[in-house]
Amino acid sequence: MTTAIALPAHQLYQACDPEQFRFRSTEELEDLGEMIGQLRAMDAVRFGAGIRHEGYNIFALGPSGLGKRTMVHRFLEKKASSEPGPDDWCYVNNFAQPHMPRSLCLPAGRGTELRIQMEQLVDYLQSAIPALFESDEYRDKIGAIQEEFSKQQEVALGELENEAHQQEVVLLRTPGGFAFAPTHFHEIMPPEEYDKLPEEERKQIEEKIAGLQERLEKILRRLPQWHKERSERVKQLNRDTILSAVEHAMNEVRAVFHDLPQVLSYLDIVQLDVIEHADDFRRQEEPSNAGVAVLMMHEDFHRYQVNVLVTNGMHSGAPIVSEDNPTYSNLVGRVEHLSQLGALVTDFTLIKPGALHRANGGYLLLDVRKVLMQPFAWEGLKRALKSREIHIESLGQAYSLVSTVSLEPEPIPLNAKVVLFGDRMFYYLLQEYDPEFGELFKVAADFEDRIERNADTHMLYARMISTLVRQESLLPFERAAVARIIEHGARLVGDGERLSTHMGSVKDLLRESDYWAREEGRNMVLRADVQRSIDTQIVRQARLRDRLHEEILRNTLMISTDGAVTGQINGLSVIELGGFAFAQPTRITATTRLGDGELINIEREVKLSGAIHSKGVLILSSFLAARYARNQPMALSASLVFEQSYGMIDGDSASMAELCALLSNLAGLPIRQSLAITGSVNQLGQAQPIGAVNEKIEGFFDICAARGLNGEHGVLIPAANVKHLMLRHDVVAAVKAGQFSIHAYEDVDQAVSILTGVPAGAAGPDGYPEGSVNYRVALRLAELTELMQSFSRRQGNGAREKKSYKRE
Repeated sequence: MTTAIALPAHQLYQACDPEQFRFRSTEELEDLGEMIGQLRAMDAVRFGAGIRHEGYNIFALGPSGLGKRTMVHRFLEKKASSEPGPDDWCYVNNFAQPHMPRSLCLPAGRGTELRIQMEQLVDYLQSAIPALFESDEYRDKIGAIQEEFSKQQEVALGELENEAHQQEVVLLRTPGGFAFAPTHFHEIMPPEEYDKLPEEERKQIEEKIAGLQERLEKILRRLPQWHKERSERVKQLNRDTILSAVEHAMNEVRAVFHDLPQVLSYLDIVQLDVIEHADDFRRQEEPSNAGVAVLMMHEDFHRYQVNVLVTNGMHSGAPIVSEDNPTYSNLVGRVEHLSQLGALVTDFTLIKPGALHRANGGYLLLDVRKVLMQPFAWEGLKRALKSREIHIESLGQAYSLVSTVSLEPEPIPLNAKVVLFGDRMFYYLLQEYDPEFGELFKVAADFEDRIERNADTHMLYARMISTLVRQESLLPFERAAVARIIEHGARLVGDGERLSTHMGSVKDLLRESDYWAREEGRNMVLRADVQRSIDTQIVRQARLRDRLHEEILRNTLMISTDGAVTGQINGLSVIELGGFAFAQPTRITATTRLGDGELINIEREVKLSGAIHSKGVLILSSFLAARYARNQPMALSASLVFEQSYGMIDGDSASMAELCALLSNLAGLPIRQSLAITGSVNQLGQAQPIGAVNEKIEGFFDICAARGLNGEHGVLIPAANVKHLMLRHDVVAAVKAGQFSIHAYEDVDQAVSILTGVPAGAAGPDGYPEGSVNYRVALRLAELTELMQSFSRRQGNGAREKKSYKRE
C-alpha cells in the first residue's frame, strides 16, 4: 500500500509564464478570425447553412456566454453577402373574395415600385376621370343621346296628337299624366256641353277616346324600354370614356412590369374593377364630417393599394434576422384592426409581416428559451417549417375566441434557415419529448465551453484577448496581464489543463480591468489591474459566504480545526448562488452500535437527502460488508449525519468523509480536526474525483487562516483531482511556507491513515497487522458479531425453557 504525501506548491497552481510570449502588449497581436476551440461547432454551422434540403435547420447548443450568436452571425454575414437577395412579397386585394387577399412575388425592390405605381395610378384617375366627364365632348355626346331619346318620345306622342286632332280629340299633358278630351271647333268641350250631346254622339266620342287611349298605353309601355336603352347607351359611353383614360394609364404601368405575368394578370383585374366602379372616381361632393370623409376615401380606393409586406431592395445579399421577442404574431405575422364608427374593421392593407417573412430567403436567429416561453410560438414555428409556408392567422380566429371579422391571407412559401440558440438541456429535452423536433432541426452545433491548455492555445487565447480588446475599444493589455487572464480562464473551468471559452466572462474581466487601469491613470492594463478585477468580482458576491464563515468563527456553526475526535470529521460542501460558488466545512459524525447491519442515513430518513447522496451511503454499507464481513454477519447498526444542516443535501463528494468517520468510530481512533476531506468512494474503497475542488480547499483554508495557521491544517483530495488545482495565491503561499498542506489520496486506506495518524494496514494471510486501523475495525466487528450470537443463544435458551414449562 502506497502512502499519500503532501503536494508541493508547484502542483497547486498551473501558472502561465509571460516570458513565453514575444509581444509586449496586445497592440502587437493580430485579430483572431474565429473563436478558438469551436471547430466542430462551426463545421456543423457551415454544413447546416449550406445544405438546401428540408429539415436541415440548426440548433446551436451550449451554455450562454460562449459567444455562439456572435460567431454564427459573423459567419452568416459573410455567407449571406454572396447569396442572391430574396424576392419582395406583397399582398393585394382579391376582388372576387376580399377576405382572402392575394400574395404577389416580385424581384427585390419591385414591390415598392408597384406600390408607388398604383398610388400614382389612383391619383391620376381621381383627377382624370372627373375631368373627362366634365369635358364638352362628353357633354355633347350625352346631350345627343338625351336628345335622340327625347325626340323619339316626342315623335310618337306627336303622331298620336295628330290622329286625335283629326278625330276632334285633344291629348292633354297634366302633372298626373296624359288625358284625352273631346273638342268642338278646336276648343275643348266643357263637361256641361258634352252632357247635352245625344247619347249616340257621346258613344262615338268615347269609342274614339278608347282607341286613342289604347295607342297611348302602347306608347307608354315602350317608354321604360327607351329609358333602359338610353341608360345602356350612357353606360357604354361612360365605359368608352373611362377606358380611354384607364387603358392608357394602365398600359404605362404594364410597360413597367411587362416581365412579370403575375403582376400583369393583377393589373387586368384592376382595370376591370376601375371601369366597373367608375362612379367612385366621379364623386365631387365631400361629406361635412371629416372622419366620414376619410372612411369613404379609404373604402373607395383602398382596394387598389399594394401592401408591400417585405422588400429587400435596399439591401444586398440574403437577410439575417434576429427576433428578440418571438411571440406567435411576431414570428408568423398578424392582421391588425381599426376602430371605425364603433366597429373593428380590417383589410389586406393591415396585414403585418413576422420574422419569418423578413427572414424569407435568408436566416432567422432565435433563442429557444424565449420561443418556448411564448404561447403557441413553438407550434407556429414548427408548422411553418413543416409546411414550408407562412400562414397568417390570429390566435383568436384559430381558437374561435373572438367574433371579429378577419382575413385569410394567401400563404407565402417559406425558404429560410432557422438557427436556434439554447442550453444543451433544451436540445436534449426537445429531442426526447417532441417527435417533430428531430425532423426539423437535423443539425446540432455543439459549442465547447473549454479547450485544451498548452503553449499553442496560450497564444491563440492571447490573440483572442487582443481581438476583444479592439472590439470593446479598451486599453492595450501587457503580456503579464494576458498571462493572468489565461490563468483565470483555467480557474473558470476548474481545471489546470483546460481553458474556458466563456467569452462573456472574459469580456467582463477585460472591461473591469480596463476600468481599474483608467482609474489609476495608466495607458496600459497591468497584471495588478486584472487581479484587482478578479478580487472585486468575488467581493461583490461574497456577502453570504462571509456571513457563514463569520458564524463558524463565532462558533455558532460548530467546526473544529484543532484537536482530535473519534467519529467526527470535517467534510466540505459547496454552495452556488447566482453564478458564484463557495465552500464551507461541515461537521459529519458517525455512531455505531450492535445491530443487524443497517446503516442509517439520518438525512434520508427526514427526506433531506438527494438520490445521489443516498446512493453514496448505500455504497458505504456495501464496502463495509465486502471488506470486513465476508464470512460473518454484519452485527452493526450505524448512523451518519451532517450536523447543523437544515436543507437538502445531494451529491456523493462527502462519501469518503462519511466512511472515514465510520471507520474512526469502529476503530476507536480519533480523527485530526485540523484536516478536512473531500472525495467520493466506490465499493472497492477507491477514491473518485469530485467537482469544485478549488473552492472546497479555499473554503477550509479561509476558516483555518482566520483562526491562525499552525502547520497542522490541511485538506485531503482524491489524486484524480490534482490536475484540476488552480488555487488562490495566498493558499499556494501558505503551502509553500509549510503552514498548510494538501494531500492527494487514492483510496480509503491512505485517507484514514492521514486522518488518524495510524497505518491502515494491508490484509495478509493472517489478517490485518495488529494495531492498524483495519485490524481495529475488524476486531470491533468481530466483537459485535460475538455479542449478537451470544444474545441470540440466550434468546433461544429462554424460549426453550418457556416452552418446557408450558408442557409441564
